[in-house]
Formats: sequence, structure tokens, C-alpha cells
Amino acid sequence: MAHSKAEYDRQVSFLDSILDEVGEDENHPLASLVETIGSLVETYETAHLPEHEGAPVDILKCLMQEHGVRQGDLPEIVSQGLVSEILSGKRRLNTRQVKALGKRFGVSPVVFI
Repeated sequence: MAHSKAEYDRQVSFLDSILDEVGEDENHPLASLVETIGSLVETYETAHLPEHEGAPVDILKCLMQEHGVRQGDLPEIVSQGLVSEILSGKRRLNTRQVKALGKRFGVSPVVFI
């Protein structure tokens, strides 16, 4: 577990780089490392950051509401049509979107996995 914000930031950055490598491949040799680092990041977030729990789509909806973001406000991440499909559960977030949404909302990408 991270013991400081600086350690947490390093872990999130490391997780982002691993996610770049692993992508959507659950059989990738580093996939278990993603889970391990993700758990460490999640432990820190639970103890130190505002809570965001639930299914990834529910967290996205909550963050959009908290930040006053509409479907059309995320074109750099995903088109409005795709946001609609994600929010309705017809489509899952991909690795690039998870990273971009984490950066956009200032949260760990882990909350969307």
C-alpha cells in the first residue's frame, strides 16, 4: 500500500504504463501485476480519497453528475454515441478510455475496471 500521496501517484503512473502494455489481454503475463498494483491503489484510495464504489458504469455516471459532465462533453475520450452505449451497458470501456476517464475525473483508472 502507498503510504503517501507521492507513492500513490507513482503507483497510479506505473499502473497506467502496465495497462498500456497489457491492454484488454487478460492472459497477458503482466495481467496479474495489474490486479496487484490495482489492489494497492484501491487500498490507498479507500483510506484517503473520496469513495467511488460500484460497477464501472455506475461510477462513470456518478462522476459525470458530480462534475456536471454530459455525454457530449467527453469527445476527447469517446463519442457521444459510444458514451450512450457504455452508460446503457451495451458496451464496455476499453483500456484507453479507462485511462482517459481516470485522468479527466482525477481518479485512478482502477475504478473503471
